[in-house]
Amino acid sequence: MLELYQFEMSQYSEKVRLMLDYKGLAYRKIEVTPGIGQIDVYRLSGQRQVPVLKDGTTVIADSTAIAFYLDRQYPDRPLIPTEPYPRGLCLMMEEWADESIGVKSRKALFGGLSQDQNFRTAVLPTSTPDIVKTIVGSVPSDILKMLGFGVGASPDEVKAAQDALRQDLEALSLILLDKPYLVGDRPTLADFAVAGLSILIKFPSGPYLDIPDNLKGKGIPGLADNPLYDSFFNWRDRLYADYRQASSTATRTSSSADAPTSIQID
Repeated sequence: MLELYQFEMSQYSEKVRLMLDYKGLAYRKIEVTPGIGQIDVYRLSGQRQVPVLKDGTTVIADSTAIAFYLDRQYPDRPLIPTEPYPRGLCLMMEEWADESIGVKSRKALFGGLSQDQNFRTAVLPTSTPDIVKTIVGSVPSDILKMLGFGVGASPDEVKAAQDALRQDLEALSLILLDKPYLVGDRPTLADFAVAGLSILIKFPSGPYLDIPDNLKGKGIPGLADNPLYDSFFNWRDRLYADYRQASSTATRTSSSADAPTSIQID
Protein backbone atom coordinates (compact mmCIF):
# COMPACT_ATOMS: atom_id res chain seq x y z
CA MET A 1 0.00 0.00 0.00
CA LEU A 2 1.09 3.56 -0.66
CA GLU A 3 2.31 5.45 2.41
CA LEU A 4 1.86 9.20 2.80
CA TYR A 5 4.15 10.89 5.31
CA GLN A 6 2.28 14.01 6.31
CA PHE A 7 1.05 16.63 8.74
CA GLU A 8 -2.73 16.47 9.02
CA MET A 9 -3.01 20.28 8.96
CA SER A 10 -0.57 20.67 6.07
CA GLN A 11 -2.19 22.21 3.00
CA TYR A 12 0.29 20.46 0.72
CA SER A 13 -0.46 17.12 2.36
CA GLU A 14 -4.16 17.79 1.76
CA LYS A 15 -3.43 18.53 -1.88
CA VAL A 16 -1.86 15.06 -2.19
CA ARG A 17 -4.69 13.39 -0.25
CA LEU A 18 -7.16 14.88 -2.72
CA MET A 19 -5.14 13.56 -5.67
CA LEU A 20 -4.88 10.07 -4.19
CA ASP A 21 -8.61 9.97 -3.44
CA TYR A 22 -9.47 11.20 -6.94
CA LYS A 23 -7.43 8.38 -8.45
CA GLY A 24 -9.02 5.89 -6.09
CA LEU A 25 -5.68 4.78 -4.65
CA ALA A 26 -5.53 3.20 -1.21
CA TYR A 27 -2.91 4.72 1.07
CA ARG A 28 -1.84 4.79 4.68
CA LYS A 29 -1.33 8.12 6.43
CA ILE A 30 1.77 8.36 8.60
CA GLU A 31 1.66 11.44 10.80
CA VAL A 32 5.12 12.91 11.23
CA THR A 33 6.07 14.42 14.55
CA PRO A 34 7.33 17.98 13.97
CA GLY A 35 11.02 18.23 14.77
CA ILE A 36 12.26 14.74 15.60
CA GLY A 37 10.10 13.06 12.98
CA GLN A 38 11.42 15.39 10.30
CA ILE A 39 14.95 14.15 10.96
CA ASP A 40 13.73 10.72 9.99
CA VAL A 41 11.95 12.18 6.95
CA TYR A 42 15.35 13.50 5.89
CA ARG A 43 16.86 10.03 6.19
CA LEU A 44 14.04 8.69 4.06
CA SER A 45 13.82 11.36 1.36
CA GLY A 46 16.87 13.61 1.58
CA GLN A 47 14.83 16.61 2.76
CA ARG A 48 12.74 17.53 5.80
CA GLN A 49 9.42 18.66 4.34
CA VAL A 50 6.13 16.81 4.00
CA PRO A 51 4.34 15.45 2.09
CA VAL A 52 6.45 12.48 1.08
CA LEU A 53 4.94 9.52 -0.76
CA LYS A 54 6.46 6.05 -0.49
CA ASP A 55 5.48 3.49 -3.11
CA GLY A 56 7.36 0.30 -2.44
CA THR A 57 11.02 1.29 -2.69
CA THR A 58 10.24 4.55 -4.49
CA VAL A 59 10.18 7.73 -2.41
CA ILE A 60 8.84 11.02 -3.80
CA ALA A 61 9.00 14.35 -2.00
CA ASP A 62 7.06 17.52 -2.95
CA SER A 63 3.38 17.62 -3.86
CA THR A 64 3.98 18.61 -7.49
CA ALA A 65 6.53 15.83 -8.03
CA ILE A 66 4.05 13.41 -6.46
CA ALA A 67 1.38 14.49 -8.98
CA PHE A 68 3.68 13.76 -11.93
CA TYR A 69 4.67 10.42 -10.41
CA LEU A 70 1.06 9.38 -9.88
CA ASP A 71 0.18 10.14 -13.49
CA ARG A 72 3.15 8.11 -14.74
CA GLN A 73 2.65 5.16 -12.43
CA TYR A 74 -1.16 5.19 -12.15
CA PRO A 75 -2.42 6.74 -15.41
CA ASP A 76 -6.15 6.19 -14.81
CA ARG A 77 -7.96 9.46 -14.07
CA PRO A 78 -5.01 11.68 -15.04
CA LEU A 79 -4.30 14.80 -13.03
CA ILE A 80 -2.41 16.74 -15.70
CA PRO A 81 -3.90 17.26 -19.19
CA THR A 82 -1.84 16.24 -22.21
CA GLU A 83 -3.21 18.82 -24.66
CA PRO A 84 -0.91 21.88 -24.85
CA TYR A 85 -3.26 24.69 -23.79
CA PRO A 86 -5.06 22.99 -20.87
CA ARG A 87 -1.78 21.43 -19.73
CA GLY A 88 -0.06 24.80 -19.67
CA LEU A 89 -3.00 26.44 -17.90
CA CYS A 90 -3.20 23.64 -15.34
CA LEU A 91 0.52 23.79 -14.52
CA MET A 92 0.49 27.58 -14.32
CA MET A 93 -2.50 27.64 -11.95
CA GLU A 94 -0.99 24.92 -9.77
CA GLU A 95 2.28 26.84 -9.43
CA TRP A 96 0.36 30.04 -8.68
CA ALA A 97 -1.69 28.28 -5.99
CA ASP A 98 1.44 26.85 -4.36
CA GLU A 99 3.17 30.22 -4.17
CA SER A 100 0.13 32.41 -3.50
CA ILE A 101 -2.61 30.65 -1.55
CA GLY A 102 -0.19 28.20 0.04
CA VAL A 103 2.08 30.89 1.46
CA LYS A 104 -0.36 33.71 2.17
CA SER A 105 -2.98 31.61 3.93
CA ARG A 106 -0.49 30.55 6.61
CA LYS A 107 0.19 34.21 7.43
CA ALA A 108 -3.50 35.07 7.27
CA LEU A 109 -4.30 32.17 9.60
CA PHE A 110 -1.89 33.57 12.17
CA GLY A 111 -3.82 36.83 11.99
CA GLY A 112 -7.10 34.98 12.43
CA LEU A 113 -5.76 33.19 15.51
CA SER A 114 -4.72 36.54 16.95
CA GLN A 115 -8.18 38.05 16.39
CA ASP A 116 -10.44 35.27 17.60
CA GLN A 117 -9.95 33.48 20.94
CA ASN A 118 -12.47 30.74 20.15
CA PHE A 119 -10.90 30.07 16.75
CA ARG A 120 -7.47 29.93 18.41
CA THR A 121 -8.46 27.25 20.90
CA ALA A 122 -10.44 25.29 18.30
CA VAL A 123 -7.25 24.73 16.30
CA LEU A 124 -5.77 22.76 19.20
CA PRO A 125 -6.15 18.94 19.05
CA THR A 126 -9.11 17.55 20.97
CA SER A 127 -6.69 15.74 23.29
CA THR A 128 -5.28 19.06 24.52
CA PRO A 129 -5.89 19.42 28.29
CA ASP A 130 -8.46 22.05 29.23
CA ILE A 131 -5.88 24.00 31.23
CA VAL A 132 -3.70 24.34 28.12
CA LYS A 133 -6.67 25.49 26.08
CA THR A 134 -7.45 28.07 28.74
CA ILE A 135 -3.88 29.35 28.73
CA VAL A 136 -3.71 29.55 24.93
CA GLY A 137 -7.09 31.26 24.75
CA SER A 138 -6.10 33.82 27.35
CA VAL A 139 -2.92 34.97 25.63
CA PRO A 140 -3.51 38.65 24.75
CA SER A 141 -3.82 39.40 21.04
CA ASP A 142 -1.09 42.03 21.31
CA ILE A 143 1.39 39.42 22.50
CA LEU A 144 0.52 37.09 19.62
CA LYS A 145 0.98 39.95 17.20
CA MET A 146 4.41 40.61 18.66
CA LEU A 147 5.31 36.93 18.29
CA GLY A 148 4.31 37.19 14.65
CA PHE A 149 7.38 39.32 13.92
CA GLY A 150 9.55 36.30 14.62
CA VAL A 151 7.71 33.96 12.26
CA GLY A 152 7.21 36.26 9.27
CA ALA A 153 3.69 37.19 10.31
CA SER A 154 3.91 40.74 11.59
CA PRO A 155 0.66 42.74 11.53
CA ASP A 156 1.70 44.39 8.24
CA GLU A 157 2.54 41.03 6.66
CA VAL A 158 -0.72 39.51 7.89
CA LYS A 159 -2.73 42.41 6.47
CA ALA A 160 -0.91 42.18 3.12
CA ALA A 161 -1.57 38.43 2.97
CA GLN A 162 -5.27 38.86 3.82
CA ASP A 163 -5.66 41.63 1.22
CA ALA A 164 -4.00 39.46 -1.43
CA LEU A 165 -6.19 36.49 -0.53
CA ARG A 166 -9.29 38.63 -0.94
CA GLN A 167 -8.24 39.29 -4.52
CA ASP A 168 -7.40 35.62 -5.07
CA LEU A 169 -10.76 34.46 -3.69
CA GLU A 170 -12.66 37.02 -5.72
CA ALA A 171 -10.88 35.91 -8.89
CA LEU A 172 -11.56 32.24 -8.18
CA SER A 173 -15.20 32.95 -7.32
CA LEU A 174 -15.69 34.75 -10.63
CA ILE A 175 -13.96 32.02 -12.64
CA LEU A 176 -16.09 29.32 -11.02
CA LEU A 177 -19.45 31.08 -11.31
CA ASP A 178 -20.44 29.07 -14.37
CA LYS A 179 -17.68 26.45 -14.67
CA PRO A 180 -17.46 23.06 -12.96
CA TYR A 181 -13.65 23.07 -12.81
CA LEU A 182 -10.76 25.47 -13.25
CA VAL A 183 -9.44 23.83 -16.41
CA GLY A 184 -11.79 22.09 -18.84
CA ASP A 185 -14.64 19.76 -18.01
CA ARG A 186 -12.93 17.45 -15.50
CA PRO A 187 -10.84 17.93 -12.37
CA THR A 188 -7.12 18.49 -12.77
CA LEU A 189 -4.11 19.14 -10.60
CA ALA A 190 -5.09 22.82 -10.62
CA ASP A 191 -8.38 22.06 -8.85
CA PHE A 192 -6.82 19.86 -6.20
CA ALA A 193 -4.04 22.35 -5.57
CA VAL A 194 -6.43 25.28 -5.11
CA ALA A 195 -8.88 23.26 -3.01
CA GLY A 196 -6.25 21.64 -0.80
CA LEU A 197 -4.21 24.76 -0.25
CA SER A 198 -7.29 26.73 0.80
CA ILE A 199 -8.05 24.59 3.87
CA LEU A 200 -6.38 27.07 6.24
CA ILE A 201 -8.68 29.82 4.96
CA LYS A 202 -11.72 27.69 5.76
CA PHE A 203 -11.58 24.13 7.00
CA PRO A 204 -13.87 21.65 5.20
CA SER A 205 -17.02 20.92 7.15
CA GLY A 206 -17.27 17.23 6.27
CA PRO A 207 -15.44 14.19 7.72
CA TYR A 208 -12.30 14.78 5.69
CA LEU A 209 -9.67 15.97 8.17
CA ASP A 210 -8.72 14.58 11.54
CA ILE A 211 -9.39 17.84 13.36
CA PRO A 212 -11.71 18.82 16.24
CA ASP A 213 -15.36 18.90 15.23
CA ASN A 214 -15.74 22.49 16.41
CA LEU A 215 -13.09 23.55 13.90
CA LYS A 216 -14.82 22.04 10.86
CA GLY A 217 -16.40 24.66 8.63
CA LYS A 218 -14.61 27.45 10.51
CA GLY A 219 -11.98 29.74 9.09
CA ILE A 220 -10.28 33.09 9.02
CA PRO A 221 -12.72 35.85 9.97
CA GLY A 222 -13.43 38.16 7.05
CA LEU A 223 -12.44 35.54 4.48
CA ALA A 224 -14.20 32.28 5.39
CA ASP A 225 -17.47 34.06 6.21
CA ASN A 226 -17.55 36.60 3.37
CA PRO A 227 -20.57 35.96 1.07
CA LEU A 228 -18.60 37.36 -1.87
CA TYR A 229 -16.65 34.10 -1.92
CA ASP A 230 -19.59 31.73 -1.60
CA SER A 231 -19.26 30.45 -5.16
CA PHE A 232 -15.67 29.40 -4.47
CA PHE A 233 -16.40 27.60 -1.20
CA ASN A 234 -19.56 26.01 -2.66
CA TRP A 235 -17.41 24.75 -5.54
CA ARG A 236 -14.89 23.35 -3.09
CA ASP A 237 -17.65 21.63 -1.11
CA ARG A 238 -18.86 19.93 -4.29
CA LEU A 239 -15.33 18.84 -5.21
CA TYR A 240 -14.88 17.31 -1.76
CA ALA A 241 -18.28 15.60 -1.86
CA ASP A 242 -17.51 14.09 -5.27
CA TYR A 243 -13.92 12.97 -4.76
CA ARG A 244 -12.56 13.27 -1.22
CA GLN A 245 -12.85 10.18 0.95
CA ALA A 246 -13.73 10.30 4.64
CA SER A 247 -10.64 10.63 6.77
CA SER A 248 -9.03 7.69 8.48
CA THR A 249 -6.98 8.14 11.63
CA ALA A 250 -4.95 5.01 10.92
CA THR A 251 -1.24 5.74 11.38
CA ARG A 252 1.87 3.73 11.99
CA THR A 253 4.29 4.28 14.84
CA SER A 254 7.87 3.38 14.09
CA SER A 255 11.19 3.98 15.76
CA SER A 256 13.27 2.53 12.96
CA ALA A 257 15.90 4.61 11.23
CA ASP A 258 14.13 4.63 7.90
CA ALA A 259 10.66 5.81 8.89
CA PRO A 260 9.34 8.96 10.55
CA THR A 261 7.93 8.92 14.03
CA SER A 262 4.14 8.72 14.00
CA ILE A 263 1.56 10.27 16.30
CA GLN A 264 -2.16 9.67 16.52
CA ILE A 265 -4.37 12.60 15.52
CA ASP A 266 -7.78 12.64 17.24
